[in-house]
Amino acid sequence: MPIDNQQLINLGLAVIRTESEAVASLADRLDDSFIRACEFLHGCQGRIVVLGMGKSGHIGGKIAATLASTGTPAFFVHPGEASHGDLGMITSRDVVLALSNSGETSEIITILPIIRRLAVPLIALTGNPRSSLAQEASVHINVSVEREACPLGLAPTSSTTATLAMGDALAIALLEARGFTAEDFARSHPGGRLGRRLLLHASDIMRQGDDIPKVTADTVLSEALLEITRKGLGMTTIVEGRHVIGVYTDGDLRRTLDRALDIHRTPISHVMTKDCKTARPDMLAAEVAKLMEEYRIQALPVVDSDNLLVGALNMHDLMRAGVV
Repeated sequence: MPIDNQQLINLGLAVIRTESEAVASLADRLDDSFIRACEFLHGCQGRIVVLGMGKSGHIGGKIAATLASTGTPAFFVHPGEASHGDLGMITSRDVVLALSNSGETSEIITILPIIRRLAVPLIALTGNPRSSLAQEASVHINVSVEREACPLGLAPTSSTTATLAMGDALAIALLEARGFTAEDFARSHPGGRLGRRLLLHASDIMRQGDDIPKVTADTVLSEALLEITRKGLGMTTIVEGRHVIGVYTDGDLRRTLDRALDIHRTPISHVMTKDCKTARPDMLAAEVAKLMEEYRIQALPVVDSDNLLVGALNMHDLMRAGVV
């Protein structure tokens, strides 16, 4: 049956509105049960073991991943596999977080006696406070929804969204309770862009030693241009000893050519940029990138607290490091 564009939009809007209402309704359920669940999770000496079947299992995997990445060690166990050996992953130091919209998922109900014998706290997120799982749990959090977003009322949609939102609420409450910082997050995500932005310092990516472009104040412009070409940073530093007294960049060269100077006789000190911007080795690479973007410069010397040259980097170095 053909369907027009407006019908597609209307169907999409209906789903989004239904799921939004389901999530909004959870706000009234952040009560003592939520607090007790947070206390169990915060006091866990081992790991959070998340259980869920079907779509709840997919949501459980996401909740476990969010907990783990925000400072609460967690992993997901498939309930069907749990009764065939994977229950050995659960120890007496752990906390179990079980997800089931009906609260009667047979694979979870089957392993409840083993969880009970382990004497570990059991937190249940279900849509039925009178269900077997809810009654067995140490803490039950009600994530019921008025209706699924599926027009047939069959596909888990609103219910899984509500469960995911409640799982996120637990994870972020624990993040705050643990004093988890952006730096902590970066350490658990070293391969991601955020990790690089929060962990990499200028010293980690700067050119050092013979790779630093540098000339002295009496170097003629033509020799300075050769140094720029050799080192490939688009600039050279000008030093007295190891003290940086200026820089000369590709942009400075364009301005110099407008003045029709003799590049074989003009000392670099006559055309260099004095009082240039510099970076410190302990600056976050992201801070260096912000400085370069703010002043519209492509390369920077890196100096220590005594203004001694220790390195140099350009925007390409930052891009290769994944900072920008």
